[in-house]
Amino acid sequence: MSQTALGDELGVTFQQVQKYEKGVNRVGAGRLTRIAGVLGIPVGALLGVDAERPKTQSSSADSNVLECLSMPGAVRLVQAYARLPTPALRSTIVDLAEQIAQAKIE
Repeated sequence: MSQTALGDELGVTFQQVQKYEKGVNRVGAGRLTRIAGVLGIPVGALLGVDAERPKTQSSSADSNVLECLSMPGAVRLVQAYARLPTPALRSTIVDLAEQIAQAKIE
């Protein structure tokens, strides 16, 4: 696929795609997910994760993080978390979120 075709699919210019490819500009998680979707490949393939290699716990966790960040609202939640003023408050919020998630499972 050409840079122009990919840019058209993503709603950016081919120059922007060139900058992503050369590493001049960073690619956000949401855009990375869209690129993978347009190309019809898993996000991990764009990050150099070898699909043939058995997944270790850390590579599986890394993949799950990327999948989570592509969910609606995930980036906003992480940004809000980063603005919390104290480690104790951040810990309380994580505990609360884990309790809510556990309650939904049961």
